[in-house]
Amino acid sequence: MTNVLIVAASKHGATTEIACSIGQQLELRGIHTMVTDPGELPSKLDYDAFVVGGAVYAGAWSPAARRFVEAQRDLLASRPLWLFSSGPVGDIASGPDEPREVTAFAGELHARDHRVFGGRLEPTALHLYERLAVRFVHAPYGDFRDWHDIEQWADSIATALGHPAHARPPVPPRGVAENALA
Repeated sequence: MTNVLIVAASKHGATTEIACSIGQQLELRGIHTMVTDPGELPSKLDYDAFVVGGAVYAGAWSPAARRFVEAQRDLLASRPLWLFSSGPVGDIASGPDEPREVTAFAGELHARDHRVFGGRLEPTALHLYERLAVRFVHAPYGDFRDWHDIEQWADSIATALGHPAHARPPVPPRGVAENALA
């Protein structure tokens, strides 16, 4: 069985929620996953592949994500690796800029892909200085994550790891009882 470690550095939980969604999609395709924070890593990192995500604040990747990648550089370069960032809010259709350090990591470590996903910005989750910064840059509040895009990206990871789409168990349409399909 393929084992994938998904490491997510998240300040307010939105990046971790993306990591969990990726993990669920990979599990549906028959891949064993573990989702963790960079500060709570398992003692052994003997995984077949890695997905590393970090929140983006002010154009920079999470320091915890950067430290994890720097500390595990040799291991990550030797295994299939995917990177993701979350954080842009508002209309990100114009193609958000990738944080420079992630672009450099992707090239140095031969990452298979780096994807930028929209983020979530909730005023109740922010400290006073964060709310002031949001107000200063006129960032909109809301959840800008595209769950369908996240699921498709996870499916592309599963396919790259040799778990084809037909491995996913059929899911009945919403509102239809399972025995009605028989």
